[in-house]
Amino acid sequence: MDSAPPFQISHFSINAADVERASRFYGTVFGWKFQAWGPPGFFLVDSGGGIHGSLQQRRQQFEGEGPWGFECTVSVEDVDKSLALIEANGGTIVYPKSTIPGVGDIGVFLDPENNLACVARYDPNAR
Repeated sequence: MDSAPPFQISHFSINAADVERASRFYGTVFGWKFQAWGPPGFFLVDSGGGIHGSLQQRRQQFEGEGPWGFECTVSVEDVDKSLALIEANGGTIVYPKSTIPGVGDIGVFLDPENNLACVARYDPNAR
C-alpha cells in the first residue's frame, strides 16, 4: 500500500453481512474487482479510482449494531496525536492505535455524530 498525503481520504471500507452478494453487486454495477487479503471475509477493492478500498464482513465494533455504510480512513502523520485531537474535540476512540503488518498504524473512532472513521499512518514495512 503506497503512502498517502496527510489529511486526505486514503481508504474506504464497505461493511457487508454477505460479502459474496456485495462483491457481485459492486462488481456488476461499477466494474470493481476484489482480491481476498488478510482475515477471512476481507477483500481488497480495485475501484479503478486510486483510493484503496476493502469489502469486509460486517462486525460489531462497539455495543449495538454496526457499522453500516462506507467507513473512510484519513491519512495522518501521527496516529497517537490524531487520536488525542479526536478525543479532545468530542470524538470517541473505538479502537486505540494498532499496527497492521505491511500496512501501518491505524486507529478507529466515532465522531461527535457517531460516524465511524479511521486514521492511519501508512508504512509498508510495519510489523
